[in-house]
Amino acid sequence: MGIGTLDWEPAEGRLDLLAEPVARVVAGLGAEVAEIDPGLADTAAFCERYGVGMDESANCVIVAAKRGGEVRYAACMVLATTRADVNGVVRRHLDARKISFAPQDDAVGLTGMEYGGITPLGLPEEWPVLVDEAVAAHPGVVIGSGVRRSKLAVPGALLAGLKTAQVINLAN
Repeated sequence: MGIGTLDWEPAEGRLDLLAEPVARVVAGLGAEVAEIDPGLADTAAFCERYGVGMDESANCVIVAAKRGGEVRYAACMVLATTRADVNGVVRRHLDARKISFAPQDDAVGLTGMEYGGITPLGLPEEWPVLVDEAVAAHPGVVIGSGVRRSKLAVPGALLAGLKTAQVINLAN
């Protein structure tokens, strides 16, 4: 995809750069992967070092939605230039009484991915993936790979087409 100054290659040829749950689902998706310095995995540092625009980087936020003693998890995909309205739009969309960012230990344990590298590819099948309209319409975004030492590049349409994806305006 030629995003930034990274050396991109087909992800299915570099499964060693992916978390195991991501490696299980990446075949045939057309995703590309690039190795990065794991110390620069956080969005702002990553974008600055590798020449990727914040509007070309999409973040995956895991939320815990609570209602009637039940906790359900979901992923929210937003451009790095956008702040997801978790307490408003996301809470209402998931029909939750209370919502919060999932605790780090829960997010890591339930996804099998590293914190700071969590991605919607390979998440538990019952989790909804809420994709912001701007991400869905984007020709190519950089997302996590499940580990901090690499990033994936995918068209936004791929994220919008995931089995549990729901495209909505997350910013409101």
